[in-house]
Amino acid sequence: MSENKEVLNIGIDLGTSRSAIAASNGSKEWVESYVGWPKDFIAQKVLGKPVLFGEEALENRLSLEIFRPLERGVIKDGSERSEAAVKELIRHLIQMAKADNGYKQTRAIVGVPAESFKINKLAIKRLVADFADAIMVVSEPFSVAYGINALNNAMIIDIGAGTTDFCIMHGTMPSEVDQRTILAAGDYIDQQLEMMLHERYPKADFTPTMVRRMKEQYSFVGEPPHPVMVELPVDGKPTMHDITKEMRQACESILPGMVETTLDLIAGFDPEFQKKVRNNITLAGGGSQIRGLREYLEGALREIGPCRVSVISDPLFGGAAGALALAVDMPDEYWEKN
Repeated sequence: MSENKEVLNIGIDLGTSRSAIAASNGSKEWVESYVGWPKDFIAQKVLGKPVLFGEEALENRLSLEIFRPLERGVIKDGSERSEAAVKELIRHLIQMAKADNGYKQTRAIVGVPAESFKINKLAIKRLVADFADAIMVVSEPFSVAYGINALNNAMIIDIGAGTTDFCIMHGTMPSEVDQRTILAAGDYIDQQLEMMLHERYPKADFTPTMVRRMKEQYSFVGEPPHPVMVELPVDGKPTMHDITKEMRQACESILPGMVETTLDLIAGFDPEFQKKVRNNITLAGGGSQIRGLREYLEGALREIGPCRVSVISDPLFGGAAGALALAVDMPDEYWEKN
């Protein structure tokens, strides 16, 4: 991708769990979607920073007013504080990408869930406006599709933390009927897993963050490749626990909605091209890394005919890189100027 020294193009994937940026200057950065402000002047003195982000914010959360401002892919509760946190997150991403050095114009494309509320899109545009001269908001699965050139007779299933987004591509910009969002995604798996672990191991002590990390390391569907053993404290003593059954049940809890939505979208597509779509399905997002998911989905979809499901090679930057590619190619007349 050649760089225009006059214009800096950036693509941003604002995620419930992680946010990523890719810029035409070659930068690619990501951060966990946490923002924290020191609670008082003591916290400010100890931390030495006015605001913390990502893993650093989590590690110092006892000293912070901490926010995970994006919930199910939209700004949480629409509050001023959540909007301020999203704006700080955007600022941090752009600074990480060194996206403010000598360019005359900055253009940004931001990915949001496929069925994101209109008011959320407007809020995102407003929050990005201080950092870009031209802005566009697109659906996350569309930006993924653009980045991997899956633009015709293809389906993207983007499994994030807050939402799972679906998009059928047929050689044009996708319309509302080509896209779908369901709320059974990574956070839902976390909630199910945490509930099951509390029920089976009531004396074990763990946090939602620990549960999320267990999922990210050991998630699978179908037959387990090996027992899933984790260390959890019981009365302060590190103790090994077998969570194989709970991990499988939690991960498989998102499958019925995923299969049903995929079948529904394919069934509503032009019947002459349904076979092509079935054989060109790509899983994206962090959830695409669940072991056995690709094979499971292929098997479940065989009830309507042979199909082929693949997994994106770069789940962390797939959305941001696709948004960047779109920004580079986008004709001037499509941009909304500030």
